[in-house]
Amino acid sequence: MALSPKRSKYRKQMRGKMKGNATSGAKLSFGDFGLQCLDSGFITGKQIESGRVAISRSVKKGGRVWIRVFPDKPYTKKPTEVRMGKGKGPVEEWVAPVKPGRIIYEMEGVTADIALEALSTAGSKLPVKTRFIKREGL
Repeated sequence: MALSPKRSKYRKQMRGKMKGNATSGAKLSFGDFGLQCLDSGFITGKQIESGRVAISRSVKKGGRVWIRVFPDKPYTKKPTEVRMGKGKGPVEEWVAPVKPGRIIYEMEGVTADIALEALSTAGSKLPVKTRFIKREGL
């Protein structure tokens, strides 16, 4: 099952603007290695989960993973071949809006080359460009 919030105050939201760089969540807080977003976009709960599965498969045992984004924004879509008007469409999925600089995943407890392989595999599952970063002093 994909990630989604248990409850939300409002059923539908506007998309909003994606200007500027990420201010919060732009530094490594928990792990030694991370996957950083390079452009803005929406990441769905299924995409976050498939990235997590890819990381856990390549790491096997050992290592710890943190997911730094959560899909808490409802994404609505009208069905195909429906005429204009008649209100906003139903909620299709839940998304996490990300801006450039945002950390998506963090890892520790593995070597740098294993972390690079795992996080690059996870990055290929996402609809945004990403890069591998590591903590300074490693």
